[in-house]
Amino acid sequence: MAPPLQLRYHTCRAIFIRIRRLKGWLEFMRIDAHQHYWSVQRGDYGWLTPADAVLYRDFAPNDLSEQLADCAVSATVLVQAAPTEAETRYLLALARQHPSVAGVVGWVDFEASDVAHRVRHLVQEGAGALKGLRPMIQDIADPRWLDRPTLDAAFEATIENDLAFDALVSPKHLEPLARRLRRHPGLRAVLDHAGKPDIARGALEPWARGLEALARGSTIYCKLSGLLTQASSGATAAQLNAFVERIFDCFGAQRVMWGSDWPVLLLRGSYRRWLQIALELVHRHAPGQEEAVFVTNAMRFYRLELPGRHALRSSQSQR
Repeated sequence: MAPPLQLRYHTCRAIFIRIRRLKGWLEFMRIDAHQHYWSVQRGDYGWLTPADAVLYRDFAPNDLSEQLADCAVSATVLVQAAPTEAETRYLLALARQHPSVAGVVGWVDFEASDVAHRVRHLVQEGAGALKGLRPMIQDIADPRWLDRPTLDAAFEATIENDLAFDALVSPKHLEPLARRLRRHPGLRAVLDHAGKPDIARGALEPWARGLEALARGSTIYCKLSGLLTQASSGATAAQLNAFVERIFDCFGAQRVMWGSDWPVLLLRGSYRRWLQIALELVHRHAPGQEEAVFVTNAMRFYRLELPGRHALRSSQSQR
């Protein structure tokens, strides 16, 4: 006996809704512009201690692969987590072994007298995999470290080797960062984790003022990453909304790229949960620009080459 007409209607409607949601979820393959792998036994992660119960273990590509597939993420940018060139070489080796890693952001001693040679050597070793450099500025005691003239050679070497600069900073560093970018107008730069606002306390200022001045005075991009970690436990899109709104007001959709910050993300939630929150907020504040935020901005900024897509070139005049 056939089911009642009303039951068939509701069943078909439920299937239709699920198909629409799946279509939206898989509409395009995403790029995760910021994630990490590490091996604790390497011993150069000074910030990582046994007290960090969630994070104090190895995280390797096999730990993330199922989540990437589940969330329609086709490629990632692998970012350094230790202030050593040895770790950068470890990441480059992972990139050679795992096609999901589209590029590496490494580390070099920006204050070394032979920094230009070091950068060139890492670029050669990377054979195209090294896409950027990231000094761990948030861990440096001097809040005006970026103002040091001794760093000029490192930034010039970054430009000369067509590498990006990832700025790992907190709100107190936004003004020195703006001054550094004015010294190097040809530098491709991105602000990691939106400059780490204090979302848990709802402290928009002085972060928002610094963010606006930075975005207005340079061509820097901004990563929509690390925000859940800056919020209190159990935070939802509502708690992040005002901060994300300010990010898009300052940078526009063409200078924002999504990243997971996995596995640090695990301190607050799962990979899928953060992606769902980010999708909701991007749809709210940059409707119709999801592919730019989740795919093409990262490709253009990092010069990524993915199967079936050509590398895009970023424009320094783009604001």
